[in-house]
Formats: sequence, structure tokens, C-alpha cells
Amino acid sequence: MTAQQTSTRPAPPPLSLQLTEADEGRRRGLRRMRTVALALLLLAAVVYAVTYGGEGWRGYVNAAAEAGMVGAIADWFAVTALFRHPLGLPIPHTAIIPKRKESLGESLQEFVAENFLREEVIRERIETAEISRRVGEWLLADDHAKRVVDEASRVMADGLSFVKETDVAAIIEHAVFPRLAEEPLSPAVGQLLAEVLADRAHDGVVDLVLDELGRWLAEHEDEVSAIIEERAPDWTPEWLDKRVSRWLHKQVVRWIDEISSDPHHAARRALDTWLTDLARDLQHDEDTMRRFEALKARVLTQPRVVDTSIRLWDALRRALIGALGDDAGLLRTRALEEVESFGRRLMEDQDLATRLDTRLSDIAAYAVNNYGNEVATIISATVNRWDGRETAERIELHVGKDLQFIRINGTVVGGLAGLTIHAVSHLF
Repeated sequence: MTAQQTSTRPAPPPLSLQLTEADEGRRRGLRRMRTVALALLLLAAVVYAVTYGGEGWRGYVNAAAEAGMVGAIADWFAVTALFRHPLGLPIPHTAIIPKRKESLGESLQEFVAENFLREEVIRERIETAEISRRVGEWLLADDHAKRVVDEASRVMADGLSFVKETDVAAIIEHAVFPRLAEEPLSPAVGQLLAEVLADRAHDGVVDLVLDELGRWLAEHEDEVSAIIEERAPDWTPEWLDKRVSRWLHKQVVRWIDEISSDPHHAARRALDTWLTDLARDLQHDEDTMRRFEALKARVLTQPRVVDTSIRLWDALRRALIGALGDDAGLLRTRALEEVESFGRRLMEDQDLATRLDTRLSDIAAYAVNNYGNEVATIISATVNRWDGRETAERIELHVGKDLQFIRINGTVVGGLAGLTIHAVSHLF
């Protein structure tokens, strides 16, 4: 964005400060204290008028009243000059807050940044707050865990509902597939396959496939035998075809059972050898890598792949929305159990709570060190948008009641000072 575009951007509208019920109470208290301060000034004026020109003790009272009026008026001027022009006159260095609210915002921003948004302060506060323990207590109290699961489920379901099929198709066609087509995947696939083989993570998949295949073959003996009989030569007798098909079926089932029960079966070793060679070739053999990339390109350019991906996503989305909307469903029941279990662990496992609090401290410290100044600018930016007159009124509501004591004290102290000066003058 150019400097010209920045300069022509319209300024944000001023923020209107809304009065709350507490502010109305402060306004009534401020009005009472103003009345008290004004009453003292009027009392001093009446006493001054009554004792004017008197001698003796009346002279002392007159001097005290005169000095009390001076002190009251001077302090009234000082207090009023903070928030507005006294008597509406544009006297220099008055209405300080409305005129200097930008400087006030910057000073407040600097004060907060230097004294609150500091790493040591944030870390100490988080450590003493024991956030992890409090979160655990909160989760286990008053069905809060259920509230968390209910709200999270609703938000996730709403989010999934707003995802359109056309948007998913556009992402797959114009972002995911082109990226996959450009990026060589053979080395990454080979490395991933090598790590899977090194950890023997594929054994579970092999066992699952063998178990399911053996179960299916055992339950569908007639179908398998019929398939074998259909491929028998025409010249063989039917009874022979049946015996051969039954025998073949039995041998296949037995062979599958042997592989499944023997972790060191020759077939397993042959599969491991083939997968190991494939993982190595995918990373280092140029011919294998080229053939893999060509296969990848053919798969990604098939229109049915996009359609299938969209259907799979839509089916998964609808299944998740249904599961999230079922209060008694397995997904939400399991989620509730996990949340409650996590809450108990936060309360019982001190090491876990300490680690989480430390991690929260690290995150907060990182945020303060890198973004503390940006966060503090919210203060000055907000104050700059306030109207000057409303800002002065709002500040006066908060501190004006206490400032009226300055006027009261000014009247009393001024009177005492005048009495003292008058007494000293007569003494000497």
C-alpha cells in the first residue's frame, strides 16, 4: 500500500463512551462533594462579609475567612482546569485533559508496557495463579466438562456445515493436486516407507489383512469354490471340479492361517524384502522414481480421482456432523470422558500441571517479548479515538470526587494559614 493511499484512508470514527450504572453512582457522589466544597466557600464568604472591618477576635476570624476563600477559589481553579476552561474562558494551560488526551494515552501505553507487559511479571503471575490446577477444578465442577464438549461440538458442526462442496472441489483441483503434481513425492514416500518398516509398524496392517482375508474365505467357501469351478476345463467331470475346488480352498485357508500365526513365515519375510527394496528404490533408483512419478501424474489427472475425493470428504463431513450432533453418541461420550480425565490429571498429576504452566509461561513470555509493544498500542489508539470532552468527563467521574477534597482542604488550610499570618503580623 502506498503512502498516498494510507494518507487518504478515512480516519476511524470517534468512540462514544457509554455511562454505566456505576458511573451514575459516581456522578451522584461527585455532585455531593462539589456541593460540600461550594458550601464551605460560601460559608467563608459569609463569615468574611459579617466580620469585615472588625477588630479584635473579629479581625482574626475575618483574616481566616479571607484566606479560606482564596484557598478555595485557587483550588477550584486548579481542579477545574484539569477538565475544562474555568468559567468557559480560554485561559492558557487549562482544559488539560481534553487537549492532551493523546499524550495521556501515550504515557499510559508506555507505563503499561514497561511495568506490566514484561516477561518476569507475566511468568511470576502465571506461576502464582496455578492456571492448570484451576482449569482442572473448573472442568470437574458443575458439568463444565459437558459444556465444553457441547460447545465445541456445536462450533465444529457449524463450521463443517458452512464448508461448501464447490469450495472443497476448488481447493483440491487448484491447490492440492497441482502442488502434488509439481512436488517429487518418490523420495518422501520411500523415506516414510523405510521408517515404517524399521519400526515394524506395518505388522499390524499385515495381521489385520490376514485376519480379515482368512475370515472371509472361511465364511464364503461356496462362493470361492464356485469361482474355481467356473474356470475348470470343460473336459473334467463335475465331481472332480468340486473336489479340486474344495481342496484348493482348504489349502488357501490353511496357508493364510499359517502366515497369520507365524511372525517369521517365509511369505512375511518375502513381503518385508520386497517392501525394503521398494523403499530403497523409491529414494535412489532413478527408473523406479520416474515410474512412480508417472503413476502419480496419471492418477492425479483422472477426473474420477477428484470426484472420489469430494465424495469421500462429503461422506466424512456428514458423518462427523451427525456424530457431533448426537448427545449420546460414541464420539461425544468419548470426548466427555477424555475431558474429565484430563481435568483429573491436571489436579492429581503435579508434574503435568507444572509442565503446562511452564509452557503457558513460555508462550506468554514469547508473546510479550515479540508483540507486547503492539498490544500496548491498543491503549493509545483507543484513547486517540475518544472525544476530548467525553474523556475529561469520564476521568472526572472516577477521580473528581477525591479531587473535591482538595477544594475542601484548600478552604480549611487556607483559613488556618490566614489566621496564622494575621496573628504573626499583630505579634510583630
